Amino acid sequence: MSDHIDPTTAFRLDDKVVLVTGASSGLGERFARVAAAAGATVVLAARRVERLEALVDELPNAVAVPIDLGEPGGPEACVAAAVDACGRVDVLINNAGISQVEPALTMTTDSFRHEIEIDLVAPFAVAREVAKAAIAAGRPASIINLGSVLGSVAGGKLRVPGYAAAKGGVHNLTRELASQWARRGIRVNAIAPGWFETEMNSEMFADAGGEAYMRNGAAMGRPGAAGELDGAMLYLASNASSFVTGQVLHVDGGWTIS
Repeated sequence: MSDHIDPTTAFRLDDKVVLVTGASSGLGERFARVAAAAGATVVLAARRVERLEALVDELPNAVAVPIDLGEPGGPEACVAAAVDACGRVDVLINNAGISQVEPALTMTTDSFRHEIEIDLVAPFAVAREVAKAAIAAGRPASIINLGSVLGSVAGGKLRVPGYAAAKGGVHNLTRELASQWARRGIRVNAIAPGWFETEMNSEMFADAGGEAYMRNGAAMGRPGAAGELDGAMLYLASNASSFVTGQVLHVDGGWTIS
């Protein structure tokens, strides 16, 4: 008789420390809940202290790290606090970011630069610090960057020059870091979500024109539902994807194929 095989065990995160940035709401909060449900110790990093503390109270094994990644030294302090609290970071979910809707002709250079700083420079710095700590400890790590469909295609009627530029940078940064760190045991991948309702885009979901934009642009004819990113996150965070690096996984209902 052959040995019993349970393929679901490869997707578990037991005994792993998962750092989630932007964990106080939206996709970050969802990722934190899913990681905890899969057995991980979760480090919750975000600016809003009360929300972090409330989430810590709900999760079985979680630590709050109040931090502003846009401040000088913020990314370094975030990773240092996570390592100090839990001893290591096995998985980084590099989720924190902003989005500004503004036509390129009226967007100021300072506003564009600020978005690049938050959505591209800060994720790079957090990833670098996690990789440095893991390599120094001789441990593997999985880094998951949050990209976007708007990092692969233009926004069309939605005017987001800073966001599109930053997320396009995140996608290729993912490939570059994966190439540099693969032989050091660090896997780097990205998830590029389509449209999922969050606090950041709630007005768009409430607007008839916004709803039509999201529905008509996706081959499936709808935005994503809560939970439809869970599988992608667990796959890339866990040993199920141990031979996968440098990939941008689009979870977009077919937005980028039409």
